[in-house]
Amino acid sequence: MSRVIISGIEGRMGRTLREIMKAEPSFQELEVVAGFDMADGMADGVPVFSAPDKTPGDVPKADVVIDFSNHAFVPQVLRFCKETKTPIIVATTALDEAELQDVREASKTIAVFRSANMSLGVNLVAKMSQFTAPVVEGEFNIEIIEAHHNEKKDAPSGTSLLIADAINDSLKSRKDYVYGRYGREEKPSIMEIGIHAVRGGSIPGQHTVMFAGPDEVIEITHTVYSRKVFAIGALKAAAFVIGRPPGLYDMNSLLSEV
Repeated sequence: MSRVIISGIEGRMGRTLREIMKAEPSFQELEVVAGFDMADGMADGVPVFSAPDKTPGDVPKADVVIDFSNHAFVPQVLRFCKETKTPIIVATTALDEAELQDVREASKTIAVFRSANMSLGVNLVAKMSQFTAPVVEGEFNIEIIEAHHNEKKDAPSGTSLLIADAINDSLKSRKDYVYGRYGREEKPSIMEIGIHAVRGGSIPGQHTVMFAGPDEVIEITHTVYSRKVFAIGALKAAAFVIGRPPGLYDMNSLLSEV
């Protein structure tokens, strides 16, 4: 049995993680032993800590931390993990550059698994886009259109940037990112990737990569119908990272062993 701490245990993803761990036989070897959240207390019979980095000795020992919290909370969770030598899954999005640097620094001493999107499907879309982009480079315009629920604050999504970065990494010449086209009077350049964000209703998430060329269009689309896909991806990442040496891992690391 592997012991898990959920950071953000009282949030929507924290609750989803707990539900899946109870319901899915493939994840019942994972046991929640504690949680981190905004207030001290209890959740599903396990203790919850609001400042884990201040009193790490009070937190039950775990084999991995899964973090679905808030970007501002991530640095102290990383401090806890470094102090206790606990691997961590950083599933929280919208990290700023300082917080990303904290992630990179932590990976020097512990195993850190981070992805801008924990869905296996989204990361396969990035892989397919990496295959497609070099073939049509110089001939096709590339556009990324993403849609999310009306409570999502950041735009564009981290997933859009993950896909755009994956495409750029596969090209001979890097393309610039253009966020929307309002106020731009010049025609789109072949050296740009257009990134467009839609917000509305309860859409969990949809991303389309469009390769638009002369007289033909290729589209790769991923649609999420439930937050469960992110929780399942995080739990697979947790099983993957336990026992790994220090380093920075991502979905490419996991997919390479599937």
